[in-house]
Amino acid sequence: MTEPLQEKYDVKRARCELYAPSAKEFSIVDVPPMRYLAVDGHGDPNTAPAYVQAVEALFGVAYTVKFASKKGLGRDFAVAPLEGLWTADDPTAFVARDKSAWSWTMLVNQPDWIDEAAVASAVDAVRAKAKDAPNPALDLLRLEQLDEGRSVQILHIGSYDDEAPTLARLHDEWMPQHGLTFNGPHHEVYLSDARRTSPEKLRTVLRQPVRAA
Repeated sequence: MTEPLQEKYDVKRARCELYAPSAKEFSIVDVPPMRYLAVDGHGDPNTAPAYVQAVEALFGVAYTVKFASKKGLGRDFAVAPLEGLWTADDPTAFVARDKSAWSWTMLVNQPDWIDEAAVASAVDAVRAKAKDAPNPALDLLRLEQLDEGRSVQILHIGSYDDEAPTLARLHDEWMPQHGLTFNGPHHEVYLSDARRTSPEKLRTVLRQPVRAA
């Protein structure tokens, strides 16, 4: 007799404090260690082919892992939203929206029972389906644990290009006023599907790991 499936895991519900912050004011959260599928890259996400390849590889593997977990382990989960870590040699590149200067690590959160073997198997399966033209980002994809700890975040509603005033307020006013400085890359969580959502309605969590200045 087959055991019934466990309740479907959804990180947005399990960690609602991380995925549903206020849009009105900055808040401090303690982010626990979390694991992600990850792919690194550099350049303007609107024009860099590597960015498109990274996102396609992440979701191809994420859905393959999900279906394998449901079938093999009886443990189902909702595929998490796309997330990204963003860095630049000059932090003002974010406020100035100089996208050509950005380096990024795109992410998709994974439940804690998904291990490196499950990810490697999924990468092989996705690669096999496109053996004539495999996605080069599959060679870069890995399972990575982030331990961001204390962070400041806010929900941004609107176009990605309209984030600059909020980030400037965070970096130049809120963090100095609270005796805080940077302690890791700028982190964004894309709660909306940009392909199906008008720019003014996009919902994005803006998160910055911090430490005492």
